[in-house]
Amino acid sequence: MQLKGDVVIHAPRKKVWDFLTDPNQIGQCVPGVEKIETIEPLKKYRGIVSVGLGSVKARFSGDVDILELDEPSRAKLKAHGTATGSAADALSEMILSDGADGGTIVNWTADINVSGQLASLVSRLMAPVSQKLAGVFYDEVRKRLEKDE
Repeated sequence: MQLKGDVVIHAPRKKVWDFLTDPNQIGQCVPGVEKIETIEPLKKYRGIVSVGLGSVKARFSGDVDILELDEPSRAKLKAHGTATGSAADALSEMILSDGADGGTIVNWTADINVSGQLASLVSRLMAPVSQKLAGVFYDEVRKRLEKDE
């Protein structure tokens, strides 16, 4: 499943970059995050996330590996998580560029593959729910970054 979007954040690019590469900041914005643990700073993290798709709930534990960091322009990561009877893999990239009036444009993509029990139960809900969760995440990021500007 391919997801993508753009978000304009009225904050300087360096500030947006620092926020989006800080797992503790991100963890406060991602819906369902229960725990984030740093294994190796700016390289590897471990976490637990609960996701609800309709009436089906899943609790994934897994790892996030940072593949590329090109400060303050581009980041690429991959994630792998497992839940009871299911697995999820994601490859995600964000590109930051200067926007109008000192703001930042974040262009993001995510290629997500869910397999197992969860995929068979709620496959048609995954794309719209995932896109909605991404919107909730970026709305929260924008809110936190713009409150200081």
